[in-house]
Amino acid sequence: MDFLVELVLLGVDSIILITCIKQYYHKKNAISRILSAPTLAIDSNLKEIIRSHPESKLPLIAIRGAVKPLGNPISSNNSPNVSGVIQSLQIKEHVVQRSAAGFWADSEWTIQDVCNVTPFGLESKGIVVEVADPLVSEYLDMDVISDTFRPTVPSMMDHIWGFFTGFRQRGVQSTEKMLRCGTVVTGIGELIYERDGTLKLQPPTTGGSYYLTTLPVDTLLKKIKISKRNYGVMILIFGTLGAVVAGIVIRKYWKQKKQLKDAEERKVIREQSRKNRRRLIRDSKDLSDNKVCVVCRSNPIEIILLPCGHVCLCEDCADDITSSCPVCRATIEMKSAAYVV
Repeated sequence: MDFLVELVLLGVDSIILITCIKQYYHKKNAISRILSAPTLAIDSNLKEIIRSHPESKLPLIAIRGAVKPLGNPISSNNSPNVSGVIQSLQIKEHVVQRSAAGFWADSEWTIQDVCNVTPFGLESKGIVVEVADPLVSEYLDMDVISDTFRPTVPSMMDHIWGFFTGFRQRGVQSTEKMLRCGTVVTGIGELIYERDGTLKLQPPTTGGSYYLTTLPVDTLLKKIKISKRNYGVMILIFGTLGAVVAGIVIRKYWKQKKQLKDAEERKVIREQSRKNRRRLIRDSKDLSDNKVCVVCRSNPIEIILLPCGHVCLCEDCADDITSSCPVCRATIEMKSAAYVV
């Protein structure tokens, strides 16, 4: 328990540090893969390029085209004139909560989060590349179609109830996002040529990130590099913090160990000193009656009995007397060495 706070801090710091390291190398590998991915135009030559590769696929490629639905597009719930291929509907409740310290703070949680998807592809010059599993991609950019906040008008009873429960509702926020038809999107992933003659962009089967973003490749790289740099700074901060906490734990441990060792040495010295004094007293022949053990009547008194406080036994006799004091018959709760001069 002596190191509980330090160990908890070290554990939390280690979790954050490991997470930052994983993200740092994830971003680093993503940058390397994007830089190694060829950028090809979506045109009539794309199929021949893909078919010329083993298994009619490219493990990683970057393409850019306009979003085209491969069926009926999704109509916006708030703007009938807007249609798209991916729709995100989210409802959040905003509240004010009272903390254990008595302060009120804003909080929110998601009540509903729904995502609708219709098949779509990226089109350029009349050629369409079908996009598979768009929801697993990173940096999936969507336009905010509607973002409304409906405040709650509390009654007097709501104020009273909120005061006692420590919970007050502020309102409900509804957000709608869509990937619109015609949006120019950069897709980075595995491109394959299907048996039916279609092209499909999908997450890399060899692992790695899958991107669908409105950003150009160069801008995407800059964004990932900034994220990588931020994780590098966090690694430095939490690594230093962890080293400091670990140093405090080690220093505290060695300090306690040294204190225990010093205490043990002092105990040995005191015991040896006590034995020397005992030997000198026992060797003396002129002990008065009040300094002689009441049981054996030969050894000097060396033990105090508590709680009565009588110093009336030598060490040899004290080993056999455990229940009551031989002088006052009081119950013996503790024995300790006594120094009689």
